[in-house]
Amino acid sequence: MTGYASAQQTPGSQPANNESGKPATPAARLGLEIRSVNSRFLDLSFRLGEELRSHEPALRELITARVKRGKVEVRAGVEGTAADSVREPSVRTLQRVSAVQDTVRSWMPEAGALSVAEILRLASAENTGDADYAEPLQALAGKVLADLLSAREREGARLATMLLGHLKQLRALAEQARPLVPQLVEQQRNRFLERWKEAMALGEGTATPEAAQDRALTEATAFAIRIDVAEELTRLAAHLDEIERLITKGGEIGKRLDFLIQELHREANTLGSKSAALELTRISVDMKVLIEQMREQVQNIE
Repeated sequence: MTGYASAQQTPGSQPANNESGKPATPAARLGLEIRSVNSRFLDLSFRLGEELRSHEPALRELITARVKRGKVEVRAGVEGTAADSVREPSVRTLQRVSAVQDTVRSWMPEAGALSVAEILRLASAENTGDADYAEPLQALAGKVLADLLSAREREGARLATMLLGHLKQLRALAEQARPLVPQLVEQQRNRFLERWKEAMALGEGTATPEAAQDRALTEATAFAIRIDVAEELTRLAAHLDEIERLITKGGEIGKRLDFLIQELHREANTLGSKSAALELTRISVDMKVLIEQMREQVQNIE
């Protein structure tokens, strides 16, 4: 099912360390969003900032424990506030960068000096590496995932209402078809018997009237059995009852509904192939339209 949720959190600022000479770490803003679209299977992808990539396995475990279907995309990153977008390097960091630069240039005199931007980037990478986002990221992911599941549940409730409405329409169509069955069977028996008598009249004398009539009744009965759709309607009703039971029960029912929808389609197809009347054909077509609409939506249900 589709859904979207996002949240931001500012982990506590790190106080200054007088021994290391590092200034206080400015408060960074941790952002995370999860979006999902319809898919028959779970397709999970991550787009994480460099400083958060090591936390992907923990995020994957958290999400797969609660989401079973859907194409799910997770985005997360760390941003400083606008005032802290340029962080002042610590004295120790500048000393280390200068020492490393002197060493490199002693071996490679042609190497150029570091620019201010490069020094700031190195200092920023060092500060980022010191941050531990595991705990705040897990807490934020738990909140966003709960919001996503709530959104998916709301959509699931709407889908359940739609599916129950389609079940009601399918039952109405089945009730329209049920009275037609004995009428069609009897109608086809009489029509077959009349045609057989006409054929016997053309070939008069080749068989006794009693044998011809018995043979006609046998063939008419066999043909009537072939066009009798009472069994298909009974199975159709059983599948509709089971689908309604599953929807009312809730839980992880997507795959069972997939199977039952396939069975519904099979019965509607058979109903159409056995049809001996235009009205029954129309009912079969209307059923297949409703079932196809249900199939598209059922693939979204977890």
